[in-house]
Amino acid sequence: AVVDDDSNPTVVQLAAKNPDLSTLVTAVKAANLITSLSNAGPFTVFAPLNSAFEKLPAGTVEGLLKPEQADALSDVLGYHTYVGVIKEENMTDGQSLGMVNGKNIKITIVDGKPVINGKAKIVATVPASNGIVYAIDEVLLPEK
Repeated sequence: AVVDDDSNPTVVQLAAKNPDLSTLVTAVKAANLITSLSNAGPFTVFAPLNSAFEKLPAGTVEGLLKPEQADALSDVLGYHTYVGVIKEENMTDGQSLGMVNGKNIKITIVDGKPVINGKAKIVATVPASNGIVYAIDEVLLPEK
């Protein structure tokens, strides 16, 4: 069989090719989620840009990448992943989405654009073979 990973990349392959998502890719690898996010899906992934991770308090990312923090890291990453595809034009004000980690995010519409949990804005949308990736400008942190 012919394998064509370039014209129809998965969520993981898309993220890995984007230098602005390198922190996220490092985190996905540390949490051993590459295989999960390479499956058929479909997935909607809210992918924080490197600049979003840089807004976190100093040491947060480094702390989450430690092997003993794998569960906490998986929880944070799961809070960015929805099983199913939700297109931006189908997002509605006050909508709640149940994420992979079992917690919900809330979407509000501000100036005609979706905002996640009152602060994260979508800066780019990239369809993947197994879902859709929304690059966002904030890291979504699940409440304890």
